[in-house]
Amino acid sequence: MKHRLLLSLMTLALAACAPLQPQQKPAEKRYSAAELLALKPADFAWPGMSTDGERALREAALADIRARIALPPGPERDVALPQLFDLVAQYNAEIPAARPLLLEALPTLAQRDPEFQRALLTAAHTLYSGEAAPLIWPLLPQLTASKPFAIAAYTLLLADGAAADTLRTLVPRQFPAWADDPRLTALMRRLNPSAAVPPPLADLLAAPLRAGFPVIVSLQRPGRQQMGLTLVRGADGRFVRDAAGQLFTSPQLALSRSGLPGTITNGNTPQGLFTLVGAGTATNPNIGPTPYLHSKLPVEASVAEFEHVAIADTPDWSEAVYDSFLPESWRGVSPLKEAWLAGRAGRDELLVHGTTINPAYYVGTPYFPGTPQQGCMISAESWDPATGRLLASGQLALAQIYAAASTRADLAGYLIVVELPGEGPVTPAEALALVNAAGR
Repeated sequence: MKHRLLLSLMTLALAACAPLQPQQKPAEKRYSAAELLALKPADFAWPGMSTDGERALREAALADIRARIALPPGPERDVALPQLFDLVAQYNAEIPAARPLLLEALPTLAQRDPEFQRALLTAAHTLYSGEAAPLIWPLLPQLTASKPFAIAAYTLLLADGAAADTLRTLVPRQFPAWADDPRLTALMRRLNPSAAVPPPLADLLAAPLRAGFPVIVSLQRPGRQQMGLTLVRGADGRFVRDAAGQLFTSPQLALSRSGLPGTITNGNTPQGLFTLVGAGTATNPNIGPTPYLHSKLPVEASVAEFEHVAIADTPDWSEAVYDSFLPESWRGVSPLKEAWLAGRAGRDELLVHGTTINPAYYVGTPYFPGTPQQGCMISAESWDPATGRLLASGQLALAQIYAAASTRADLAGYLIVVELPGEGPVTPAEALALVNAAGR
């Protein structure tokens, strides 16, 4: 029995290391609102969340990391590097041992394809920005694709804030049509921050978006290094409270492991507006069995899907269409356009989900007990260490509150991610003050 469990867990570990091929991908379970509301935490179990299961997964991952580090220089090691650094970041393990491989590979990136460049530059940003920066400066003019260039630029900014002056001049010289590229547009906005004071957040919280649909509001800190907080506004336009009048709030992390901005693959959840198109059970083993809420960015979702209506003459996506969902006071606010830029940049599958990653890997971080992944919005869950059965789930609670606040069986609605200035985790008191201001 123990041997079969280990084989099953090894399969999960391998699945976490590589996307499933189309012919391997099992069908996902989709939920109606009624089905979602009938669920209980005890309905779900995950073998990798028992003590024995999690230990087996971790040991398999560590063995994989060490085997990749031990490969001699050559094509086989090159192929192994992207997944090596993904595992190092996920398990927060063997970071010093993997460092020489990254620093050795960086000077060769100009001769590599853009996807390999993206993977290793992401590792530099995530794990080794200070050591990598001197090697990235001479590489930067040789990066001809906008995505690797932008990741390299963000890594230099992370290592040295004074890099902004040089980058501000370099971007338009190296990419004369930068304004047509969503990643470079976002980078230039970072390099030329607006001094304008944003409008009241209460305007955004009170905005109808589209009447009759529920809305999840995810309040996050700039930098995403602290836990954020979610609220739910019902289809009737009122924020959900319990019988005692207490505002519903639920902690949520919108930080990715890379810490890159939202327009970059596997970067943080972008600020702005998403559409919600239902709920399902994921095939990704790091998400686990708890139903996710299916959020989609502009462009990822068609305009008709974003509107939740059949449109005879569906317009093409444009910034004006995106702005039409926002209150007038927020339509010119650049940070809230990040979701629009991220959709144009091809980001997708940024879901609202739970987690089967052990928070112990991130003890000592400011976002603990959050478990960052690849840009989704993640709620904490607790699992029985003996059986791997789900004990409590912030994700299931959020999904069920959202379903109950809707009048639609298909769970259609909206999601707003917006940053709230301040220090420390976003608090229920802050959220309550914003909701009360929106009500006025």
